[in-house]
Amino acid sequence: MRKVLITGITGFTGRYMAEELAARGYEVHGVRYRQSKGELPACISAIHCCSLNDSQTLRNLLTDIRPTYVVHLAAVSFVAHSDADAIYNANLLGTRHLLEALRTVATDLEGVLLASSANVYGNATEGVLDESAVLAPANDYAVSKAAMEYMARLYYGRLPLIITRPFNYTGIGQAEQFLIPKIVAHIRHRAEVIELGNLDIARDFCDVRQVVQAYRRLLETPASIGETVNICSGSAYTLQYVLEQAGILSGHHLEVRVNPAFVRSADVKKLSGCKAKLNSLVGELPQIELRDTLRWMIEAPPT
Repeated sequence: MRKVLITGITGFTGRYMAEELAARGYEVHGVRYRQSKGELPACISAIHCCSLNDSQTLRNLLTDIRPTYVVHLAAVSFVAHSDADAIYNANLLGTRHLLEALRTVATDLEGVLLASSANVYGNATEGVLDESAVLAPANDYAVSKAAMEYMARLYYGRLPLIITRPFNYTGIGQAEQFLIPKIVAHIRHRAEVIELGNLDIARDFCDVRQVVQAYRRLLETPASIGETVNICSGSAYTLQYVLEQAGILSGHHLEVRVNPAFVRSADVKKLSGCKAKLNSLVGELPQIELRDTLRWMIEAPPT
C-alpha cells in the first residue's frame, strides 16, 4: 500500500486531503505540532506529534514511515496573522527543515507537494494570472511563501517537488476569520448586520474538495515533478455576488456596513487564476460552482 505523509493534517485542508487520499487506497499518516484530544478520524492510519523544527525527531519519523508521497500543508495560513516571526518560522524554516530531512533519510519518494499561495502574485496586477506572472508579495504571509518557493528550488533534482499556488478556497470547517466562512456564520446565526470591505472586488474562489483532488492528481502525475501550478477555478466572483447567493440560498439577507479598516484602496478590481497548466497536467477537474459550495456550507448540520 502506498503511504502518504501529510503535515498539518488536523488543519482545514489537511482533513480533506486525508479523506481524498484514503478514499483512493492510500495509507495516510499525519504530522501535527501538538497532541490534541478527540478520536482519530477513521481514514487516518496514524498521527504523529513532531515540530518540523525538531530535525532529529523528524528524520526518525520519516525513517519509520518511509512515505511514498508527502503533502506539506503545515503553515500559518491567515494573511493578517500578527506574529511575523511565527509566519516565517512555520512557512519558511519549517519547510526548509522538512526538505532537508527528506533529502537526508527518505527513500523511494515519488512526489513531495508543497502548498504555496497565489498571494505571492500580490494585488497589483489586474486580470487572469498564469504561473509566469511576476511575483509581487505584499505582506509577510505572501513574502514567506515566495521565499519558501525560492528556497525549495535548492532541492530540485534531489527531491521530486511540486509547488502549488492555490487561489482562495473555502468549505465546511474553515475558520470564521476567513471571508466566506464569516458570511456563512452570520447567515446561519441569523445576524442582522455584517461588516465587510469593498463589495465590488472580484476574486477567484474554489471549493476545498476541488483543491485536494487537484493535489492528489498532481502527486500521481509524474510530469508534475519540478512544476509550479496554479490551483484555481478560473472565475472571479464579487463579494456582492457571494452575499446575494447566500441570501437566496438561506432566505436571510444581511445588512452590510462597509468598515474602512477592511478596505484596501490599492487592490485591483478583478483578479483570477489561469488553470490551463493544471488542466494540461491532470485533465479537467469536475467543477463545483461557488453557489453549490455556499449551499453545502449553509446547510451543514451544526457541529
